[in-house]
Amino acid sequence: MNLLFLMGDPNQGGSTMSLVFMGAIFLVFYLFIIRPQSKKQKEIQEKISSIKKGDKIVTSGGMIAIVQSIEDDSLLAEIDGNVKARFLKSAVVEVNPNKAEKK
Repeated sequence: MNLLFLMGDPNQGGSTMSLVFMGAIFLVFYLFIIRPQSKKQKEIQEKISSIKKGDKIVTSGGMIAIVQSIEDDSLLAEIDGNVKARFLKSAVVEVNPNKAEKK
């Protein structure tokens, strides 16, 4: 009997309140989770598209490197000393221009 009381009577607008409640939950999820994540992803994509030689990058694997050359979908980066590696642009998670290490 208590369960029926919590669900509400469809004849008295309980289903409308349920829809409003579900809509409010979706709105909260959108405002606090989906929207900020998509904004962050857009910013990262803009930074990746504007990478240039000498920028410091961080990859998804945690490698910190300085960009040496750029190709269509990959880039060559110097990790340390004379150690160079090629990374896909999709593996770059952060770009810090003007923070290149001075040697």
